[in-house]
Parts: sequence; structure tokens; C-alpha cells
Amino acid sequence: MATEILRTKWMAMTASIWIQCSAGGSYTFGIYSAILKSTQSYDQSTLDTVSVFKDIGGNVGVLSGLVYTAATFNRRRRDGRERRGGPWVVILIGAILNFTGYFLMWASVTGLIKRPPVPVMCLFMFIAAQSLTFLNTANVVSSLENFADYGGTAVGIMKGFVGLSGAMLIQLYEVICPGDPKTFILLLAIVPSLLSILVMPLVRVYKTSTVDEKKHLDGLSTLSLIIAAYLMITIILKSTLSLPSWANAVTLAVLLVLLTSPLLVAVRAHRDRTEKPLSSVYSPLVDNLEATTSGEILMLDEDKSLNLLQAMCNVDFWLLFLAMICGMGSGISTINNIRQIGESLRYTSVEINSLLALWNIWNFIGRFGGGYVSDWLLHRKGWPRPLLMATTLGTMTIGHLIIASGFQGNLYPGSIIVGICYGSQWSLMPTITSELFGVKHMGTIYNTISIASPMGSYIFSVRLIGYIYDRTIIGEGNTCYGPHCFRLAYVVIASVAFLGFLVSCVLVFRTKTIYRQIFEKMLHRR
Repeated sequence: MATEILRTKWMAMTASIWIQCSAGGSYTFGIYSAILKSTQSYDQSTLDTVSVFKDIGGNVGVLSGLVYTAATFNRRRRDGRERRGGPWVVILIGAILNFTGYFLMWASVTGLIKRPPVPVMCLFMFIAAQSLTFLNTANVVSSLENFADYGGTAVGIMKGFVGLSGAMLIQLYEVICPGDPKTFILLLAIVPSLLSILVMPLVRVYKTSTVDEKKHLDGLSTLSLIIAAYLMITIILKSTLSLPSWANAVTLAVLLVLLTSPLLVAVRAHRDRTEKPLSSVYSPLVDNLEATTSGEILMLDEDKSLNLLQAMCNVDFWLLFLAMICGMGSGISTINNIRQIGESLRYTSVEINSLLALWNIWNFIGRFGGGYVSDWLLHRKGWPRPLLMATTLGTMTIGHLIIASGFQGNLYPGSIIVGICYGSQWSLMPTITSELFGVKHMGTIYNTISIASPMGSYIFSVRLIGYIYDRTIIGEGNTCYGPHCFRLAYVVIASVAFLGFLVSCVLVFRTKTIYRQIFEKMLHRR
């Protein structure tokens, strides 16, 4: 029975969760950035340049999508035997990249190798961050294939855990090597790579579905929320109290026990399994599209999938891309500048650190909730998934206006709203991508659309917020205090989010026929 459990989609989901929990080394840059700066004799501008390559490596995942497509499709040879491929190939490459990048950085800061030139260090950082795209692509796309009927929930769980991974790795740092960021870099090289290699054989694509799929996915969802709540409580305690080392060890031990709980769901799902044919709910658009008089697009051949170039010739691709520039770009610009905003409004360092730590939780709630709620609305009401995207972008507009207002305590509700709405884009976008363009090339297409995040970050954080802030502090020295410092910038950012809302509304009307067909097929299957 144990062998049978290991060869199920539920065990694949469990293994993917574990990999996602360790994949976010790039989210912990703040832990080791100071030691990188001091040992390499960088100024702040040079350190920021290295950080930019971290953002590029962690978001530009087109190569990982191409590798996933090559490794998982057309695996059957002419003689009928199956090729030795699958998601594990992509995970293995991710593990190698992770170890290589962080190990070379560790060797640099410890003096094991000669201090590299800045471009070489940027390459090390890019390689380390690029590993995230390989691990993330393998886990997200395989989970969506395994749970096609509830792809939003599956993607939400995957994206949610990778969003929490930074906080989990920091818990590990505080127990194993507190105050020693050099060793932490080595830890980042070893732990995620070793864990990924150990469990990667379990991550497979299964062409079956089960009657009680939703029940067990709800169980995983509940466990995800419990883990997120536990992390939130732990973060609040550590930010307000000085916990002894033994208490940190206990909190880490409890976290590790909680992370084994998905195994219980896998065992129960295997015991209760009743197989049914795999759903063909997720049907792509094809290049010979037929338009109705209202401009809506009808599906003609649900067995075809668009590749990246074909998708880029489709209006919906660019609508989705523009919406993500507005949503992801405006959201990430907030987390990039929240410390400066807090300082300008005279928040204490403890309050600012709490806001930064809790952002991970709001981000998780958005990532998980966006997938789960969109599945519920689609299954129960037949509402198009882009409708929730439009709703969250409209709500994000309100969050940005709250930040712009500058009233006392405004960053608390503002960061919660923006954090949740920003996180939801990361689960909605991949799922919508699979529904519009098919799952075969989904990894490549959704990773291309993900480029909207660093692009939006540069446009809004550097060119917009940075420019307006620098203009505001003319005559005031290098620091600005008061609500006026970021007010204009965030009124503009709110306008950008509202533009994303309008673009999403257009996408809703263009795709409503597709989602009506998806809903009708769901009703027929019940």
C-alpha cells in the first residue's frame, strides 16, 4: 500500500508543496545583503544592481517553460515505450541552479574563491534566483494538470506556499545559524537543492481524476491556512518579544510537524479513491478562432494548444499582460517602498518590520484565496475567472488610495488590501493562461506574462515613485517626512491599478463565452 500511495497525484501534490516551501531563497535577500555588501566592498548602488538580477532571475522563466514542455510532452516513442521524462527533469535543473548560484555566492563572501567582479556576482545571483522559476514551473503546471477541474485551487496552494517559503527559511536561519548570514547562504545552497532531489521522483502527471477530489483539496486548503496562521502568530511574537533560542527551536519543530500534515491527506485520498475519466474542462483557444458579432471568441478545437508565438498573436494575451503590469507592478512597488513610506509617516522600526513580515501572510492569503474563490465562483455560478481579477484590481485601487491618504495608521489597512489583491494575481494569471491557451505550452506562456512583474516594478518603483520622491525632497535634504512625500506617487499608482481593472473588464467580456462552455461541461459531468 505504501508503494501505491507514493504513485498518486496526492503524493505528487505533497512533494510539490515541500519543494515550494524551500524554494524562496531569493525572498530572504534582506538577511544576507549586508554581508554581501561588506565582504565585496559594494556601495548601495552596486548592491541594488545585484538585487535587480535577483528580480530578473526570479521572474523571467521562459526557459523553464520551454524545458517543461520538452520534458513532459510527446514522451511516447515510436516503438510504444515511454521516454524517461517528466517534471522531475525541470526540478533537477532547478536544484542544480540553486546549489550552483548560492554555493558560489557563499564561496565569494567567505573568501574561498577570489572576490568576483560585479558582473560575475550578478551572474551568481541570477543563477540562484533562476532556480525558483524551474521549481515553480514544474510544481505549478504539474499540479494544474493533475487537478484540471480545480486548477485555481491547486495553483493557489502552490503559489501560496512559495510565497510563505521566505518566512519559513528565515525560521530555519534563526535556529541553525542565528546572526551568521554567511552560513545561511550555504544553507540556501544545500537545503532546497537536497530536498528537491529527494522528492522529485514523486512529482508526476497522472491522467486520472477522482470523484472526491474537491473534498481532499479542501483538506489541503485547510492545512495551508493553518500553517499560514501559525506563521503569522510566530512572526508577531518574534517581532514584539525577544524569544530565547530554545523557543525558536520549538517554533521551528512545530512548523516542520505541520508541514508533514499533507501526508495525511494523501493517505486518506488514496483510501477513498474512486476514479473517473480525466476532465477536459480546460480547453484552449486555437489559431483559427471564430468571432461572434459581439467580438467574443469561440473555441473550435479543444485538443489544440497555442504555443508562445501563437498566443502572442492573440489579443487576450496582451490584455492579460497589460493587466498584470498594472496589478503586479503596482503591488510590488508597494512592498519595495513600504519601509520608506513608513519612515516618512514616522512609523517606528518595530511597526515597519511587522508590516514587512505580515506582508508574506497577506500575500499568501491572496495567492491561495484567488485560486480557491475563483474555482468556487466558476463551479457554483459560472462566473468567468477574469471577473475576480477585475474585482481584485479594483479593490487594489482603493488600497493604494488609502496609502496615498496618509491618515494615522493608514499603512495597516492599505498593506493588507494591496497585499491580498497583489497575491491573488499570482494564482489567477496562470490558471487563466491555461484556460485560454491550453496546458501544453502553459509553462512558457505564463512565465512570459510573469515578466510583467519586474517590468512593472521598474516602471513604477524606479521611474515613477523614485522620480516623484526625489522631486518632492528638493530643498528638504535627503529625507522627506509627512503624507505629501508619497501622496502624488500613490494617486498615480492607484490610477494604474484602475487601468488594470478596466483592462480586466474587457477580458471578462471577451472570454465569457469560453467560461460559459466550461461551466456547461461541468454541469454535464455532475
